[in-house]
Amino acid sequence: MLALIVLFPLLGFLINASLGRRLPKTISGSVATAVMIASCTVSVMVVWQIAGLPVEQRAVEQTLYTWIASGDFVLDLTFRVDPLSAVMILVITGIGSLIHIYSTAYMHEEVDSEYARYFSYLNLFAAFMLVLVLGANFLVLFVGWEGVGLCSYLLIGFWFKKQSAADAGKKAFVVNRIGDYAFILGMLLLFAQFGTLDFQQLAAIVTNIPPEAGVFGVLSMASLLLFIGATGKSAQIPLYVWLPDAMEGPTPVSALIHAATMVTAGVYMIGRNAVLFSHAPGTLLIVAVIGALTALMAGTIGLVQNDIKRVLAYSTVSQLGLMFLAMGMGAFGAGIFHLYTHAFFKALLFLGSGAVIHALHGEQDIRNMGGLRRYLPITYWTFLIGSLAIAGVPFLSGFFSKDEILYETFREGHWILWLIGAITSLLTATYMFRLVFLTFHGDPRHDAPSHPLSSHGGFGAAGLAPSDAPSHDSHLAPSHPLHLPSPHGGFGEAGLAPSHLHDAPAAMALVLIVLAIGSVFAGYIGVPHALGGQNRLAAWLAPSFSAPSREVASLVAGDLQVSEAAEEAEAVEGEAALELTLMAVSSAIALAGIAIAAFIWLIRREIAGSMARNYPGLHRLLLNKYYVDEFYDATVVQPIRVGSQEALWGGVDVRVIDGAVNGTGAIVAGSSAVLRRLQTGSVRAYASSMFLGVVVILGYYLWR
Repeated sequence: MLALIVLFPLLGFLINASLGRRLPKTISGSVATAVMIASCTVSVMVVWQIAGLPVEQRAVEQTLYTWIASGDFVLDLTFRVDPLSAVMILVITGIGSLIHIYSTAYMHEEVDSEYARYFSYLNLFAAFMLVLVLGANFLVLFVGWEGVGLCSYLLIGFWFKKQSAADAGKKAFVVNRIGDYAFILGMLLLFAQFGTLDFQQLAAIVTNIPPEAGVFGVLSMASLLLFIGATGKSAQIPLYVWLPDAMEGPTPVSALIHAATMVTAGVYMIGRNAVLFSHAPGTLLIVAVIGALTALMAGTIGLVQNDIKRVLAYSTVSQLGLMFLAMGMGAFGAGIFHLYTHAFFKALLFLGSGAVIHALHGEQDIRNMGGLRRYLPITYWTFLIGSLAIAGVPFLSGFFSKDEILYETFREGHWILWLIGAITSLLTATYMFRLVFLTFHGDPRHDAPSHPLSSHGGFGAAGLAPSDAPSHDSHLAPSHPLHLPSPHGGFGEAGLAPSHLHDAPAAMALVLIVLAIGSVFAGYIGVPHALGGQNRLAAWLAPSFSAPSREVASLVAGDLQVSEAAEEAEAVEGEAALELTLMAVSSAIALAGIAIAAFIWLIRREIAGSMARNYPGLHRLLLNKYYVDEFYDATVVQPIRVGSQEALWGGVDVRVIDGAVNGTGAIVAGSSAVLRRLQTGSVRAYASSMFLGVVVILGYYLWR
């Protein structure tokens, strides 16, 4: 059964990759979607099966074959489902199926061959992601880890004839290779130290080793190297720069990469190795600090972005930072809980932005939007629900998971990190409702110039910050002129009137509604005890974060009996009161962020322009994303390029290697020119040469 979860999307890839050019779009899209639904169905059956097992036995393994056998070392290609991977496969196949359904309508104007190519990449991506989360050892996980990196390159650069898309794909590929290099070193260090790469065996061994408190030993170094790999895959400082550029891919790809799959791989990897990271408190603190700083930095950048998808991209980076903050606090369940809820509302937001872009025929600049709620009601209301959820408004899914992260951080005594998380929550609510108000509310700006700037050089007619660089290109296929933004307006070559706007087609609308329902109710699986609920997700995940033992199993036996007793004891000691207080604070923060956004970008829009004019340096710093890309270009890219061109190519290649080859050729050519002069074609000259040769030979012997 486990192999089928992976094989179904792999089969879809093989069909569309080999026969897609000969298949009509209806068939290729239906095949790709059907295999994802089949994989989701099998995943539900497997999870239902392990849910019916005793707590200590909630795991299913399937060994396909022995992959590596060298001496005493044997490594099998084994898939394993436990509570943690069960959550992941449900998210990947469930959200992935919805994205496939959405894509059948969104990508419909592609030609048949390109349509099939798109779905083949999408299926292959899902297959590799499932390998990643089902792998029972590091090497199988790494196959999926590298596979999703390859597929992200293919999907981000899907419209490869557009230079920006090709460059974004290469950037994602190269940046991830840096993290993967560290990940490989971490795996090798663990293998050299413990002789195994199996997750269960490593957990059992590490459990018997004391935590490296106050020292930075092998466990700390190995876990740090693994975390560096996670910073690449999950877009954390310093390797986050690829993710905003990944917006060059089709919008459903952005939803797939940024919501449910690739960017969560690093969070999952830390959760899978919770025992290892728990024994390296120094690394955990680094994870928490990097996560908090990433969340704050991305949140500030998101405040001034004008591309609808880039706002969501920096939102993803920020939310991933909160997940890593939870992991660094040792609150692995809280991190996975936010991963789970985030999949719903972030997929909803990206797909909602895709519906807006689809309606505006490629326009992505929110300065050219406004007043869309009356023309796109389904898109508006679902997008609003997703925005409320990510902002942390009470009793929506994001509220429960984000509150748990902040609560665990505060309870651990890390006040500064809690404050950073609280500020990030305020920023999230602010920039998300800036996006809502400027896209859906106010007066329509659909026929505004592509780059409206005010006479003050600040904010234009929309009251928005202008970009110092050219605006982001359309992400719709450049092969379709209708999809390109018109230089005279926001609706393509012909320029459409607002009355011609259309809401999401049926397939897209259905997906938006389903994800909106998930964004409301998904969090109720983890209602805290302080609100009279039961955090069933925490109890479900607990065995995955501990070494396999009967003692651990007894701690979570009966699903919640022991945990409820512990929570009741904590409530007596005031923990429930603390949690309720922090909930009230986080709720107030979310509502304050929405109020700030409404005041600045809905009621008094001139404030935004005056703020940019009063603080031009700060505004320019945020607009240019702290100049991190420019810093990398100056310190890494250009030195490598110059070194390659001047030293390696100009010095070694041209002067040494080419010089040696060309010099040898010159010697041969010169010698040949001399010898060629002797070939005159004259019989007398040849006879004279022979006579001279005879005289020389005879003279030599006579002389001797």
